[in-house]
Amino acid sequence: MIEIRKSHERGHANHGWLDTYHTFSFADYQDEAHMGFRSLRVINEDRVAPGMGFGTHGHRDMEIVTYVLEGALEHKDSMGNGAVLRPGEFQRISAGTGIRHSEFNPSAKEPVHFYQIWLLPLTKGMTPGYEQKKFAEEEKRDALRLVASPDGGTGSLTIHQDARIYLASLHAGAAVNHELAPGRHAWLQVLRGKINVNGTPLETSDGLSASNERRLAVVGDQPAEIMLFDMA
Repeated sequence: MIEIRKSHERGHANHGWLDTYHTFSFADYQDEAHMGFRSLRVINEDRVAPGMGFGTHGHRDMEIVTYVLEGALEHKDSMGNGAVLRPGEFQRISAGTGIRHSEFNPSAKEPVHFYQIWLLPLTKGMTPGYEQKKFAEEEKRDALRLVASPDGGTGSLTIHQDARIYLASLHAGAAVNHELAPGRHAWLQVLRGKINVNGTPLETSDGLSASNERRLAVVGDQPAEIMLFDMA
């Protein structure tokens, strides 16, 4: 079964410094029909104005994944990590017993456009952790590149959940296929461009959930970038 989450159906808030869309219920946007999918709890698409950002705040017992599409995002946390994420860079924070962090757009001119994703962890009360990595464009060109997994296989980041996250950049007409084992579920998020999945058309910022499907066949109707989650 495939269900579509169109971009315009998401929750939306524009705070001036922050323009944000919520695939699932978050903050003031609450919709009992969209509380998450499997271990996915949050998919937020954020744009932060130059020189602005999220002040220091806390998280616990959550796997937090951030992926920058445009601009730069400066990160600082209570674990002593400080870094600037740039387009193509993938960050994982395991909040565990508790962390505090801030996220800030260091540019005086350019906005930053990124996705922030939360997954529920398999176990609460873990020791907090941090990883950041850039995956080469050629590794995900017309291919599904594993970027996060429970065991950190093939150079991926490690997430504490039975989920695997893939990125792919597709040329127009290019195709990738993903086999789903019995009992597995998928979420696909279109980061940019137009694709079709098993014949269903999707555009920038659309999402799709799949359950009881054996295979996802993804074709780029135009140049596109996608993020795919394979979950228990």
